[in-house]
Amino acid sequence: MSGTINKTELERRAINYDFAAPVTSTASIAETIVVGFGDGSVRFFQAGHEPRLIQAHEGVVLCMAVNQSYIFTGGDDGKFLRISLSGDVEEIANFGSRWVDCVAATSEAYACSSDRATHVWSGKGSKASVLEHNSTVGGLSFDSKGKRLAVAHYGGVTVWEPNERRWKSKKLIWKGFHSSVTFSPDDKYIITIMQENALHGWRIRDKADLAMAGYPAKIKSFDWVGETPYLATSGADAAICWPFDRKDGPLGRAPVCVADGEKQLSTYVCSLSQENAVFAGFKNGEVLLAEIDESKDSIVLKNATNREITAISLTKSLSHILIGDEGGHVLWAALWAGALNDQFI
Repeated sequence: MSGTINKTELERRAINYDFAAPVTSTASIAETIVVGFGDGSVRFFQAGHEPRLIQAHEGVVLCMAVNQSYIFTGGDDGKFLRISLSGDVEEIANFGSRWVDCVAATSEAYACSSDRATHVWSGKGSKASVLEHNSTVGGLSFDSKGKRLAVAHYGGVTVWEPNERRWKSKKLIWKGFHSSVTFSPDDKYIITIMQENALHGWRIRDKADLAMAGYPAKIKSFDWVGETPYLATSGADAAICWPFDRKDGPLGRAPVCVADGEKQLSTYVCSLSQENAVFAGFKNGEVLLAEIDESKDSIVLKNATNREITAISLTKSLSHILIGDEGGHVLWAALWAGALNDQFI
């Protein structure tokens, strides 16, 4: 990009890092943002400190999840790791040449998948329960209470729930490969990203299908926004936000489209729920902030760099934001210009 582009206010107060390996995952625990990279490294970002480095995996950090105390990572080295905020690394499982594709965690349980099997550790026992599926697992998600585990795969989603002696399952069926599964905040819906440039969802109580198609590109990211709530997604030239405020969710309703990228494809979205707003990162490296309101203009937080945005994460207090891209560049900045005026400038 031309050097004549003026920096945004966020860029002017940001610290920029170049780690030379793609940013593959991020997660936030309290005031720490944890970042996984394509070279197996994990870095901890905290205000007022230089990033702390841990060489966690021997290959790519493929996935990351957190609970209140730990970071859980999976890699293409076959390792499933638990990392403390102080940097202690514990190997929970090692699957050898089989990748750890997905991870999920709650305060009471944590899980990972490798090939067709999902391994779940819960309660006081150290032995995992192994849940087998008919194809490679594409995504894992616990519900808000940490009781049910949704496993996405080819042909739909299997919802697992433990009882006294074993795990019982319920299938939600839809043809095609499903990944990146999520429960709605009220646990009434399950939504997946599909291979075919679409979302699919189910209303759990009656298994009613929700087909959300028409995307020009693969959806790489989604996040729940606001009290309504909306499900914001990437995969188009804007952030596409589906409403879930009524008993039928988005059935028969159009999405709200905000953060217009002007023909650039969005690649990552992140909620700013307290403001009923969403961050949208784009393939050209630009990042916009937009309220879920089509009548309002978005704010440019970060200018284009021709490097695809692969991560956006916030500290719990919303004091700081981290933006990562496919080239290994990280922008770390105070989100607010000042507590007195509460402006993103």
